[in-house]
Amino acid sequence: MLFLNRREVESLLDLDNLINALGPAMAKLSAGRVSMPARILSLVTEPSGLLAAMPVFLHTPRTLATKLVTLFPENEARGVPTHQAVILVFDAETGSPQAMMDGTFITAARTAAGSALSARLLAREDSQVLLIIGTGVEARTHARAIPRVRPIQQIRIAGRNPQKAARLAAEIAAQQDIEAFACDISAQSFAGADIICAATHAADPVVKGSWLQPGMHVTSVGLNADGCEVDTECVMKSLVVVETLEAALAPNAGGANDLKWPIRDGMISKDHIRTEIGELISGIKPGRTSANQITLYKSVGVAVQDAVAAHLVLEAAKKEGAGREIDVN
Repeated sequence: MLFLNRREVESLLDLDNLINALGPAMAKLSAGRVSMPARILSLVTEPSGLLAAMPVFLHTPRTLATKLVTLFPENEARGVPTHQAVILVFDAETGSPQAMMDGTFITAARTAAGSALSARLLAREDSQVLLIIGTGVEARTHARAIPRVRPIQQIRIAGRNPQKAARLAAEIAAQQDIEAFACDISAQSFAGADIICAATHAADPVVKGSWLQPGMHVTSVGLNADGCEVDTECVMKSLVVVETLEAALAPNAGGANDLKWPIRDGMISKDHIRTEIGELISGIKPGRTSANQITLYKSVGVAVQDAVAAHLVLEAAKKEGAGREIDVN
């Protein structure tokens, strides 16, 4: 079995290829041509956390894989990643273990690639100003991914910790040759932004409908079992797109309270969730219909995204002779 560590996975996974590969895979998922059961969760207390198992079989390219991922929000204060994961890939002909690889970077990369895919499909083509809410690894990967699909000229970093926001903005400006600066989470920071990417563990909304302006595209990837990253007014104002309706409304900690709670409270119906992103790819349903429309992509993360990324990593590793073989027999 091939073993690939995080450094190797980072060097092998091409973000442009990942964004492009996610589209067909999400279309297959919406068409029912992917075997992907609901994620299995084991909840941890004191401190709060969870372990999730995410198995999937993708027919094309043939990929049989599962991700084991933990989410421990309190890790941020410990200087440990809040999300940590490993991915196992199996031979789809024999079921034999084929590879084990770091899944922490893949989780961040495929999440940002999914947001970039949504921006490609839903954000105005002239979008130039990107506001990222969050200062962790997801914020970093979003800063790399979104400019690949829209002509971003300015990146604003908003976070609860001004020092972290300033450091990340400086890092982005140095590495990407894009104007970047730190700001607070406020209506003023939203003003003039074209794309909003929320990537936090916030229990209280960091994206408020009263702050949104016509034509904005919002991506929200944060999950918190005790709250919401976007408020109900944001959801009500927006054309809402998800990965799958089943995953977004899952009745456990893996679902999106941002959508479940407004439905529970009678503020919207399930029909307000307009479409799955795979249906936009296949052309079954329309996306943005006017320049002034506000669009929202609410992501909870699905296993097919991990499988696509793992397949790309494994194929690149075979070509480059990366990783090392380990004997598990």
